[in-house]
Formats: sequence, C-alpha cells, structure tokens
Amino acid sequence: MSSVKCYSPYISPFDPCPPKLKKCYSTPPNLYIPFQPMHSEQFSTAREALYHGTLWTCLYDPYNPKRTGDEN
Repeated sequence: MSSVKCYSPYISPFDPCPPKLKKCYSTPPNLYIPFQPMHSEQFSTAREALYHGTLWTCLYDPYNPKRTGDEN
C-alpha cells in the first residue's frame, strides 16, 4: 500500500502540448486508518507534534511534492 497514487490521463490526438503519460498525487495516511488504534505512539514533545501537525506518528505524512520546471 502506497500513499502515492498514479493514473494515465486521456491524451487527445489534437492536444497541442506534449502529453504527460502518467500523473501522480499523494493521499493522506488517515484514509487508510478506519479508527485510531489504542495506545498509538505519540510525538515526544508538544513542539514536535505542532511541527508535524498531528499528535500521533501514524498520521504524519511528510508530503514532499516533486517539483519540475515543466509543470503549468
């Protein structure tokens, strides 16, 4: 199970731009956890939890978008 999903968009024969054959997007980890498990591990300090945006380590997602110069 991966948090990055990819798909192949429709490519029109009349599209003037070069096609992107594969597009990907990131999904958050809370989509794969139907309920909070008991005794979930927490970040050690409040500062660390605020920095990560969640109290529980299993819900943290280090979203790292891949930036390229040819987007948009």
